[in-house]
Amino acid sequence: MTGPSPDEFGPDESGPGDDLPAKQAGKKAGTQALADQLHGPSPNIATNLAIADIALRGGSILARHAVERAFLGRTYAPNKARKILKGRTWSETLVHGALARMALRSVPGAILVGGALVAKTLYDRAKARDAKREGEARLDDMARKGEAD
Repeated sequence: MTGPSPDEFGPDESGPGDDLPAKQAGKKAGTQALADQLHGPSPNIATNLAIADIALRGGSILARHAVERAFLGRTYAPNKARKILKGRTWSETLVHGALARMALRSVPGAILVGGALVAKTLYDRAKARDAKREGEARLDDMARKGEAD
């Protein structure tokens, strides 16, 4: 015998799982059944999480490179844009990654990073001619470093 049927409980007694409304209990059971049916490529959950993490990070890197090339592609030839991106230093890459993490992890971090980016943009616009020459010279240096690699 598997247990008492729902008809065997009186009006004041409750059976197992009666603490959830019927719809929620059905959803919970359906979700559990779906989770039991979904398997990754490996029977080991940690391996599946590592695969998912690597796939997501790889996809985000590809998307980031596409967006960077699109920004540079408006002004530069694709070959020069690729060289500019290749000529970035590790320190620039690490600083940009750290700033992005700080902006994503907290509201004060987002306000700080966003405010700094707005201030830098406004400053660059105010000093447009000088900033354009400076930016061009810096990108040319980055492109030269990218050619050397």
